[in-house]
Amino acid sequence: MQNTPHNSFRRRLLDRESLIGSFIKTPTGHAIEILGAVGFDFVVIDQEHAPFDRGSTDVALLAARAAGVAGVVRVPVLSHDAILSVLDCGAVGVLAPHVSSVAQARILAAACRYRGGARGFSGVTRAGGYGALKMWNHVDAADAATAAIAMIEDPAALEEIDAILAVDGLDAVFIGRGDLTVAFGAPTRDAPVVRDAVDRIIAAAKRANKPVCVMTDGADEAADFAERGASAFIVSSDQGFLRKAAGHAFSEMSAMKTRASQAAVG
Repeated sequence: MQNTPHNSFRRRLLDRESLIGSFIKTPTGHAIEILGAVGFDFVVIDQEHAPFDRGSTDVALLAARAAGVAGVVRVPVLSHDAILSVLDCGAVGVLAPHVSSVAQARILAAACRYRGGARGFSGVTRAGGYGALKMWNHVDAADAATAAIAMIEDPAALEEIDAILAVDGLDAVFIGRGDLTVAFGAPTRDAPVVRDAVDRIIAAAKRANKPVCVMTDGADEAADFAERGASAFIVSSDQGFLRKAAGHAFSEMSAMKTRASQAAVG
């Protein structure tokens, strides 16, 4: 396969390149095109917490290909059917929520692989070049390019974290600090109990020699996580960027209106 940002995502992830991504919450391709043009390395199409069905996911992944940005999908549930659907549409990575046991990690790994796994085969999908690829060329290329990423976001996962990370075919972990915070009843994501959980996950990933992805508030927090061992970073979302920019523009315009009113009175 040609070496492009799209199909080299797994290699870059495994090589611990510093990767920058964002969640996509709006079921269109426009935000993906914009983020790709800006230079983001990957986007995570969020089927778990946003209104994506198979049709809108298909369009979003087409936009990712067009924009030269890696399209990862966070599936709503950990199942072979959910994972097969997004892989057929052309996802280069699967982010699976609430992986809290070895058995679940094995389901994720198997669903993402043909050889040694349980991925259902079809050569006439986007992933298969709509029939342009020979069967075993497609199998080998897909296995090499598909990243299986487990979200560690439950206290129960911490009790099996080394065994989970040792599962063959699991490529990386994403630390779900939001769910961990809620599960622990902690006041913030930086509370000691959450920070300790994060440290345990990172330490286990280092022992297993597997990459860590984390969502951060910005460059300063990302730098701290990079020092601790993370290499892939998710920053905000399309909705978050829109809200921030809209809020800034509204504040500026409100200030202008106030100045104009004061000038008129004066």
